[in-house]
Amino acid sequence: MSLEIVIWCALIAAGISCLTIPFLPSRFKSSAAFIFVLCIAIASSIPSISVLTGSPIEMIFHGSGVFGNIPVRIDALSAWFILIVNFTCISGALYGIGYMKPYEDQKSNTSLHWILFVVFQVSMISVCVLHNSLAFLIAWEIMSISSALLVIFEHHKSDTLKAGMNYLVQMHIGVVFLSIAFIWIYFSEGSFEFEKIASFFAHHPPALLFLLFFVGFGIKSGFIPLHTWLPYAHPAAPAHVSGVMSGVIVKMGIYGLLRIVFYLYSDLVFLGESVLILSVLTSFYGILNAAVVRDFKRMLAFCTIENIGIIGMGIGIGMIGKGINNPYLMLLGFTGALLHTLNHSLYKSLLFFTAGNLYQKLHTRNMEHLGGLIKKMPSTGFFFLCGALAIGGLPPFNGFISEFLIYSGLVEGIKSDNVQFSAMMMLCIVGLALVGGISLLTFTKSFSVIFLGTPRTELEHHPEEVSLIMRIPLFLILAAIVIIGIFPNAVFIPALSIVSGLNGVHSFPDEIMTVSPLLAIIGRVSLMLILFIALIYYVRSTITASKSSVYLPTWGCGYGSPNGRMQYTAKSFSKSFAKLFSFIVMEKKKYHEIDVKTIFPQSRTFHSNYLEFFEKNILDPVDNRILAFMNYFTFIHNGRLQVYILYGFFFIVILIAATFFNLL
Repeated sequence: MSLEIVIWCALIAAGISCLTIPFLPSRFKSSAAFIFVLCIAIASSIPSISVLTGSPIEMIFHGSGVFGNIPVRIDALSAWFILIVNFTCISGALYGIGYMKPYEDQKSNTSLHWILFVVFQVSMISVCVLHNSLAFLIAWEIMSISSALLVIFEHHKSDTLKAGMNYLVQMHIGVVFLSIAFIWIYFSEGSFEFEKIASFFAHHPPALLFLLFFVGFGIKSGFIPLHTWLPYAHPAAPAHVSGVMSGVIVKMGIYGLLRIVFYLYSDLVFLGESVLILSVLTSFYGILNAAVVRDFKRMLAFCTIENIGIIGMGIGIGMIGKGINNPYLMLLGFTGALLHTLNHSLYKSLLFFTAGNLYQKLHTRNMEHLGGLIKKMPSTGFFFLCGALAIGGLPPFNGFISEFLIYSGLVEGIKSDNVQFSAMMMLCIVGLALVGGISLLTFTKSFSVIFLGTPRTELEHHPEEVSLIMRIPLFLILAAIVIIGIFPNAVFIPALSIVSGLNGVHSFPDEIMTVSPLLAIIGRVSLMLILFIALIYYVRSTITASKSSVYLPTWGCGYGSPNGRMQYTAKSFSKSFAKLFSFIVMEKKKYHEIDVKTIFPQSRTFHSNYLEFFEKNILDPVDNRILAFMNYFTFIHNGRLQVYILYGFFFIVILIAATFFNLL
């Protein structure tokens, strides 16, 4: 399939969706959107798969004098991300068919929502294939605006609207940095084509330009301290949008960062060390906050920050390996980053979809209100557990594979003759291991509080399992997770080929040739583990099939009247851990102390929540200063039409004067 046909198919599908979805009956809008998403995915995936097994494909649009030539190219890196985008969008659109059923009475709102979803998919694919800076920024803007409008689907809620505006503002701050970087390259190299980025890096010190790109792409990805939009946007968005945003939109920042990194020639060691250290801090900070919050969608948002940090660690390792001319270290780092990008898109969309199941049926995101749901929603509980094990990096799931490669890269870095470099790698190993342990704590707390025990409160909505259409994408995602865990070479070898091709490695070092057989052994062991668990389950089911089940109350240590409020809560589960890191996760309490002279105190309430460190200590003070400064100029907006006309008159006078004195 030629690239021109792909482009026309995507544009025609997006155009038809805009024209047809608004006029369809409400019950068919979601299904129609899924068909359009599937068509676009098929049209763009076929050439992407052929690129991974062959050579890049390209076509040139001859633009205007402003744009210049606009290369549209699918190379191996673009193909990898296009496939991730398409699989996640397909599963998200399929899940959305069931999730959006309660909103079918909002005809115009759902029509706009599904049109934006299709545009969102096309814009992400466009970001991956456009190699002209101006065209890239336009596609990037469409992607940001469409995703922001998807976030504020429930715009009648003030918190949702605030989250969407916060996200949109931060995305435009990122665009400012990207625009400055691209304009700088244009004035230096005289072209907007991406190849000129490599030319710039070849003749100029790269640090400042790389910093501009890192900030621009880092805001989209969620590196600290550029992450503050994630904990608001993900909980506010519908579940299928949250899954797609966490699964792929943050990866667009990773795509942009990798694209820039592969153009670098010098200062790779210093920049790689900086990225590695920041990524370790990002990962630790994300999982630390995830461990203490009690909103399960907000918890998953912080876990996204954690995993972005792990991907960044792989990128940093790869940059260092490239800088010290160690192909083995470079291949381990970049390949681990690509694989973790894929793996995170799978298990995080799975977790967000299960969170959507909970929210749709229970209308709460607070773990403290839940409990015992494994009996009412067994399939949701099973999928959440599998996603939790995968994100924890445990076999036989896919998360173990990519983290194993990143660990291997860190271990290889320890072998360096430089003592300081080896010490940094050892500290990174400790940091990654600590992150893994806290991740297990986080999801042990989340799964046990939500699904085990007994209900903690009397919910207004009766919990029950979701419809089959909402479980089908969960089966598909879990199948992909397990297949990667059992057959890791199916994704390792293509990812290794991508990295080697983009970095000019024509012959693999001997060490990297030992990784594939080792991964094959890990896959076989994972398969044996799955079969062993299935055997135990079968034997147990056979033995207990003929026996009656009796449910008795949990032993209450001699207390005869236990209730749901006597269980461990999410707060109590992580309280000691939160106190250990109280200088980062600051607790805010709302409680009126009982006076010592009060004999018969009235009933009181207690409320606590954890404040976000960067938002509380950095962003909020800056915002308050800016608002205080802007208040000095409120007199300009006085509501008088005559004064506004006078502003225009003065502006024209200034322009005439500037022209007269040759200032313009």
